[in-house]
Amino acid sequence: MGFKGVFAAFLLLLTISAFAEAPHVVPTIVDSIPHDQSHFTQGLFFDGRDLIETTGLYGKSGMYRYAMDGKTLKMLDSARLADRYFGEGSIAVGDDIFYLTWKAHKAFIYDRRSFKPKGEFNIPTEGWGLTYWRSALLMSNGSNSLLQIAPGGYYVVGVIPVLDGGRAVTMLNELEIVGDTLYANIWQTGLVAVISLPSGKVLKYLDFSKKVMELLDKYPNMDVLNGIAYDGKNLWVTGKLWPWIYKLAQ
Repeated sequence: MGFKGVFAAFLLLLTISAFAEAPHVVPTIVDSIPHDQSHFTQGLFFDGRDLIETTGLYGKSGMYRYAMDGKTLKMLDSARLADRYFGEGSIAVGDDIFYLTWKAHKAFIYDRRSFKPKGEFNIPTEGWGLTYWRSALLMSNGSNSLLQIAPGGYYVVGVIPVLDGGRAVTMLNELEIVGDTLYANIWQTGLVAVISLPSGKVLKYLDFSKKVMELLDKYPNMDVLNGIAYDGKNLWVTGKLWPWIYKLAQ
């Protein structure tokens, strides 16, 4: 495992120990498909049977639509952000796809079908993860506060603090909603927080730390766990520069 891998494993274990109250559950992986290792995954969601991914890094941020073709992903469409923007999370709502940027305090709107740009709007903080719940965009920004943003006027209509017991759970990153249950990557860990809405209470953590360390041993240049999508039956997870997207047992 090289220095980077050893350090990452130490960081994972150190960080995981800070999340002690809610139980940790090791999820069962039932399948996998290859993932483009040049993609710094920031957003991941299913649009019908297609998989949409948004990626980050300056000069490399883009949005991609894939069809699942057996055990592979077939790219159907793509769009790129200008080099000055660092892309983050995304979600489809109605005829639109909303795509966050990290530090520019800006989000972009694309046509859901054509991937053509339609507009942009300002966001009040950094943008990290994005999903849609109860008629509002739900955005993470690295804190423990989830911002509810009206998709018409793009103003904050509510804030949901995320707590494990009485402790604020920060570094919330990529988001996926299933009913009133929110799944959130915790940046720099192998954990996905499972959060009850609207309370913001952490119910448990899906713990991928062992899987992350196994992968780092073979792929030392990969980055952190990030990317959660729900296909209507199963969750799928991946990470930044990861070689695989994993399907989890129901």
